[in-house]
Order: sequence, then structure tokens, then C-alpha cells
Amino acid sequence: MTLRLIIVSLLAAVLLACFAALGTWQVHRLAWKLDLIERVDARIHADPVPAPAFDAPVARDADEYRRVSVTGSYLNDDEVLVYTPSDFGPAYWVLTPLQRADGSIVMINRGIVPQHNGDIADFDHIDGETTVTGLLRISEADGWLFSRESNPDEQLWYRRDIGSITQAKGFERAAPYFIDEELTANSWPRGGQTVVSFRNSHLSYAITWYALALMVIGGYGMLLWHEIRHKN
Repeated sequence: MTLRLIIVSLLAAVLLACFAALGTWQVHRLAWKLDLIERVDARIHADPVPAPAFDAPVARDADEYRRVSVTGSYLNDDEVLVYTPSDFGPAYWVLTPLQRADGSIVMINRGIVPQHNGDIADFDHIDGETTVTGLLRISEADGWLFSRESNPDEQLWYRRDIGSITQAKGFERAAPYFIDEELTANSWPRGGQTVVSFRNSHLSYAITWYALALMVIGGYGMLLWHEIRHKN
């Protein structure tokens, strides 16, 4: 065996192992993603359960998009508007703290309001005790594409960062999550705007990696055929 063939064989073995491993990893990721989609779909259509306590641990994989309900009174004076693009044009998410009987706070995303309405506070407010049903969401560490950084000192918000919002408001017993309220009416703010969508390209990635592995096998086979033919 020539030195060139030894080097090519080693390179082919490394590439084949890498491509096959990456393909297999994507297959496992595909199974995980399909299981996640199935679990989330079951959550959003399930009967609502009580929202977790403010100090209860919550996790993205286990709890996000769980349908929950909570009872309390809105603290309308501490309402926060979070800028967002929307199907209605420039708009705000209306996040209102809801105080439960034990004094703890849960931020409720009451839905979308067009920017003009939000700027002049032209939307519905609810006084007195109320019960909210919606989907539990995990605090947003990142904003939407091209969004600006929030400025708590100026009360300018561009992401639903619950930790920063509740800290700026001085809430010491606040839940680390928020609840997207379901659609209850066609007035403003308009709930039921949660987009439940998961990017799932794992199958195409797996096919790509396995195709590259097959190309390595094919190329190496052609090289061996060429070497054998050349010797004969």
C-alpha cells in the first residue's frame, strides 16, 4: 500500500466517522424534537391547572406552554408595555402584574395593543378580582431580531424579561414566568396571540450528513478501484 493510499484511507475513515456521527446525532435530535412537539401540543389543549407558586421551580422543557389559571387582582398602575412588531403593525404587549391572595405577583401578558392605542392608554383595564387562563411562558432572555436593548430606568421595554421588569417594579415575591392570556374578546388588548412553532430541520440535516458519508464511501471506493486497475 502506497503512502498516498494510507493517508487517503485515514482521511476517509475520519470523515466517514464524523459524518455518520453527525447524522446519527441529528436522528436523535429529531426524535427529541418530535417528542417535544407532541408534549407541547398536549399541554396547550389540556384542562388548565393552577399556576405554580412564585417560588416554585419552572423549566422550559417541562413547563413552557402549560395551560394554567390564576386568580388575583391586577395592579394596573404598574402595567408595562413591551414594544413588538405584530400583524397589527407596531404594537405593544400589555404586561400587567396580577397580585394573588398570598401577595405574590404573576405577570400577565394580556395581549397585543396597537402602538397608538398603547401610547394614549386607549385599551381595557380590569379592576377587582379576576381569573386568568392562559399559557405559561418562560422569561425572554433575548429579544426579537433587530430589537433594541430594554431601558428599565426609562421604562422602555423591548423583550418580556420578567426578572428585569419585576425588579424594576420592586416586586420581591414575583414568579419568574409570565402567562399569555387566552383570547377572551376582540377588544384591546387582544389575547390569544401566542405562536407555538418549533423549527424542525433535523431530518434534512441527518440526510445531508449521511449523504456526505455515502459520498466519502463512494469516493474511496473509486480510488481503490483506480489503484487496483493501475496495478493490473
